[in-house]
Amino acid sequence: MEKHKPYGLYERFFKRLLDILCALLAMIVFWWLYALVALLVKVKLGSPIFFKQKRPGKNEKIFFLYKFRTMTDKRDSDGNLLPDEIRLTRFGKLLRKTSLDELPEAWNILRGDMSVVGPRPLLIKYLPFYNERQKHRHDVRPGLSGYAQVNGRNAISWDEKFELDIEYVNNITFLGDVKIIFQTVFKSFVKQEGISSETSATMEDFTEYVKNKVSNLDRR
Repeated sequence: MEKHKPYGLYERFFKRLLDILCALLAMIVFWWLYALVALLVKVKLGSPIFFKQKRPGKNEKIFFLYKFRTMTDKRDSDGNLLPDEIRLTRFGKLLRKTSLDELPEAWNILRGDMSVVGPRPLLIKYLPFYNERQKHRHDVRPGLSGYAQVNGRNAISWDEKFELDIEYVNNITFLGDVKIIFQTVFKSFVKQEGISSETSATMEDFTEYVKNKVSNLDRR
């Protein structure tokens, strides 16, 4: 499968312009919301206010992703972080349900690390586990939201999620992006679905998912 190349005027030129305009507009119009969420995070979870983590972007280039913090730093007696479902507070769950924790990613979009719409940026440790088809999710900038996010989010399997990512990469259009943006707003603030998978407070670890698939095949 050849690497995806932009084939339309929107994807080649106007998508990036739309990203910049949307990011600037969000930061200017909703400055008060940024301030309010930052204050609440400081009061309820303490410092740091922001969660910063390295993620692979377009062409697997590594960048720092910024979010509002949603978990505590609770650790066990050996100093290891406790499972997500324990560290994810009620307040943190609310931020995730409404996607308010994603607000700082407007800065990533402005910098060019991300797009408003695209495959979600995942963990660096997942890179060696992608098959050749799944690797093509990195042919474009990762997104604040994406086709997989409005079609199940964390409630669908990794295989389904990646297929939706590749489908998006191969069919990028202005109307498609606008539709995903409106669906994201609706699902985040109205339906609030797909926040968790069946096995995790957020999403099952992809490396464990791959290992389990291999193990199940070996048993056959």
